[in-house]
Amino acid sequence: MSISGDIRDNRFHDYAVAVAPGRRAVTVRQTAHEFGFGSNIFGLVRGVEPNELDTYRSLITRLWNFGTLPFYWGRYEPVEGQSMEAETLAAGRWARENGLTTKGHPLCWHTVCADWLLEYDNDTILAKQLERIRRDVSRFAGVIDMWDVINEVVIMPVFDKYDNAVTRICNHIGPVELTLRCFQAAREANPDATLLINDFDLSPAYERLIEQLLDRGCPIDAIGLQTHQHHGYHGVERTLEVIDRFERFGKPLHFTETTILSGHEVPKSIVDLNDYHVDEWPSTPEGEAEQAERVDAYYSAIFSRPAVQAIVWWDLRDGNWLGAPAGLVRRDFTPKPAYERLERLIKGEWWLAEREVPVDADGRIRFTGTAGTYEVVSGDATTSVALSGERREASAGGT
Repeated sequence: MSISGDIRDNRFHDYAVAVAPGRRAVTVRQTAHEFGFGSNIFGLVRGVEPNELDTYRSLITRLWNFGTLPFYWGRYEPVEGQSMEAETLAAGRWARENGLTTKGHPLCWHTVCADWLLEYDNDTILAKQLERIRRDVSRFAGVIDMWDVINEVVIMPVFDKYDNAVTRICNHIGPVELTLRCFQAAREANPDATLLINDFDLSPAYERLIEQLLDRGCPIDAIGLQTHQHHGYHGVERTLEVIDRFERFGKPLHFTETTILSGHEVPKSIVDLNDYHVDEWPSTPEGEAEQAERVDAYYSAIFSRPAVQAIVWWDLRDGNWLGAPAGLVRRDFTPKPAYERLERLIKGEWWLAEREVPVDADGRIRFTGTAGTYEVVSGDATTSVALSGERREASAGGT
């Protein structure tokens, strides 16, 4: 089966909606995808100048229905007791009011960790880590109900670039125990939250970690897969192979951090992307054209597989992460061909544009679309209905 055929079979469904009697036709339009298409939206908190903020926001809402907000402990709370809660809460509320599902990233990570934790012994660090999770998950409930609970556990116990509190406690109690306790703390704080584990190491080591955690009853709701492609484009075959390996756990998959460059790649001899430094790293016309083609193929392959629930781009604007030409828009916020190509897919090929649909003899309208939210307009009345692969019938004023 082709990728396009798999998308048709796995993502498009035949829907029936009952409408108010007496109408010969009604108008239907899609207003949202159920699938999460998004990026990190860190610029709502920091990094975007006030005079650029309206442009940044419009680029987000024009394309996305999903956004990841920053909770790196060392930046979120650089001084113990002095956090960026107010700014982050405001950003989360704006995102929710504008139709985005929000996710916090990350609650526990050895990188960008709070240096002030190093003043404490391991047991105290662990207690503060778990309390941090309970505090932030509970305070943001209703604004952020999805979390990358712990980030990059596979490398965490052997990370040795610099001393940090989280690697200390990871080795103190072990990576499985630390992960389990972090998830338990998040679940206690918000029983209805969606909790993810997240990693860039997609080797069998990550699979073994997940197996051990699930055997211990860890409340993992979804599995996060990072795919930063600074060393080169992964391609469709490799991407589908990753999905094949991780969908066996029966958990939804999220491609949590996706990067495809529009400039030169990082030499493969440089293992840690943070070690690559150049004076200039431009986006080129040739690179942008290639990026657009790769984004089309990559997103189509992922969207074709029903185990995947979200794809998050990292990051929307060039230069924001590692200085790389990794954005879908340039530094001046003009959209690249990749942004426009995604718009044609997300709001075009995979979207039901407004149309008039006849009402059949049973008082229903019938149409084919992707899982999401639709508005049915009948006269002066507009009704919103949520439809999916599991819910293919609804009522918009009919019986």
